[in-house]
Amino acid sequence: MELPTPLRAAIEELAAETGASRLLQDAQALSRRYREESGKGNRLLTGDAEAAAYAASRMPATFGALVAAMRYAAETVPDFHPSSLLDVGAGTGAAAWAAEAVFHPETVLCLEREPAMRRAGRRLMQAGGPALQSARWTAGDLTADALPGRADLVSAAYVLNELAAADRSGAVERLWNAARGVLLLVEPGTPAGFAVLRAAREQLLQSGARLAAPCPHGGPCPMEGADWCHFTCRVARSRLHRYLKGGDAPYEDEKFTYLALCRPEVLAAEPGGERVLRHPQVEKGRITLTLCTREGVEKRAVLKRNAVSFRQARGASCGDRLTPGN
Repeated sequence: MELPTPLRAAIEELAAETGASRLLQDAQALSRRYREESGKGNRLLTGDAEAAAYAASRMPATFGALVAAMRYAAETVPDFHPSSLLDVGAGTGAAAWAAEAVFHPETVLCLEREPAMRRAGRRLMQAGGPALQSARWTAGDLTADALPGRADLVSAAYVLNELAAADRSGAVERLWNAARGVLLLVEPGTPAGFAVLRAAREQLLQSGARLAAPCPHGGPCPMEGADWCHFTCRVARSRLHRYLKGGDAPYEDEKFTYLALCRPEVLAAEPGGERVLRHPQVEKGRITLTLCTREGVEKRAVLKRNAVSFRQARGASCGDRLTPGN
């Protein structure tokens, strides 16, 4: 997956004003800060140079994860066409760019606490389409302030994991109350990120939400022990991105976990089917799938002599939803 060409050019223009050495220094400091200080509610980024470093080093992977999660959700609710987006904890605007690529909303509202992120995000969006160029940016803190209205689609990416644990339940409730149609939550594909979304899943199911993705049902999460649910998207790296990441690979694999939750009027029944949780294991004459099903997590061997099922298994990837006949 690649960033839209106008966004990539805008990021490179923004980054050029900071200078390569400062950009690298800030990118490394931000990476360390997000690793060590997430989950405490601390302010992790305050300056314009840091915002530029964030856009250059983290925005591509965030955009990729959001596009993937939105596409999974759109597959389950194909008649959902949101005209409005509210992105909470918007950072430099990755969710709005992803929504434009998948859903094409008419209006965009971004809530972001840090002024430097708002300035960078507003500037980058001038390279986008009309909805992005006219997007409203407003200051606000998810844990302390009322959200500035409701929207068909509400997104919060890499936000809940940064909050103090005591603040998460209230934040989840505010996000759900703001969503007229779908709430999309995305977090790092780590055990900690999964635990945050697992708690949000339980809370919102009790509030009447319906799960669109990735879960094929609204029963108890079947993950046990140290296992966790996560997916991967491959993101192309620009020359600048490779420089900031300190590697030569032309891509990186972003691991993420997500939830797409719907109002009952958007999704009348549980989606059903089965979700592929791991990359299929391919052997001679056999493909083994790890699936999330209503009965729990299941390993299923599909043999070549079962031609239809084998063709389905051979074309499956981690994250895919399988339904009878697809």
